[in-house]
Amino acid sequence: MATVLGLLIALFGPLLIAVMSERLTPASNRLVPHLLGQAALLVVVASVLLIVLRWEKQPLSSLGVHAATWQSPAWGLALAAFFMYAFAPVASSGLRRLKLRGFDAGLAKLAGLPVRYLILAVLIGGASEDLLYRGYAIDRVASLTGSYRLGGLVPVCIFGLAHAPTWGWGPALTTLGSGGILTLFYIWQQDSAANVLAHVPADLAGLVLMPPFARNRA
Repeated sequence: MATVLGLLIALFGPLLIAVMSERLTPASNRLVPHLLGQAALLVVVASVLLIVLRWEKQPLSSLGVHAATWQSPAWGLALAAFFMYAFAPVASSGLRRLKLRGFDAGLAKLAGLPVRYLILAVLIGGASEDLLYRGYAIDRVASLTGSYRLGGLVPVCIFGLAHAPTWGWGPALTTLGSGGILTLFYIWQQDSAANVLAHVPADLAGLVLMPPFARNRA
């Protein structure tokens, strides 16, 4: 029961927050509602951590959180470079070929928000998503179903779905690819720190650093 409850919170908590945020504050530049969304995401993470430590009685290593080594930043930064310089151009080209909307509509919603908020959102979102969808969900789904394929597939699909309310179906489709890569890496290395270090810099580049240059060129 503890694991089932934890999975419901971990997998569907961020999706519910995204849906409610879009319905309550569509295209809003007001900072407070967005901060409340980030606070809600932290509550989801705290709830899952409480279940892990107090109810499941498992250590943080069951989430892929281990003592720091040189391997985590090395793998993380290598993956971040791959996402920025290889995956992102291919994904954008694929969306254009499929005639699907890209990230422009989602970025337009964020354009009026302070940069410091965007940085905070990337830090919270990247770390939370990797702890919930990779560190927690993969092994738990695998243990309940007896299949690591389902352990990887189910969180990836819900991870992609959770991006649709904010970004649209085209970008959500690309997160199936990026989420799939992070999932395969986690199954191989069981290293949440490396996943976060791959996720956060890639999102910082895409959401904070590159949009101002694109607007200046336009």
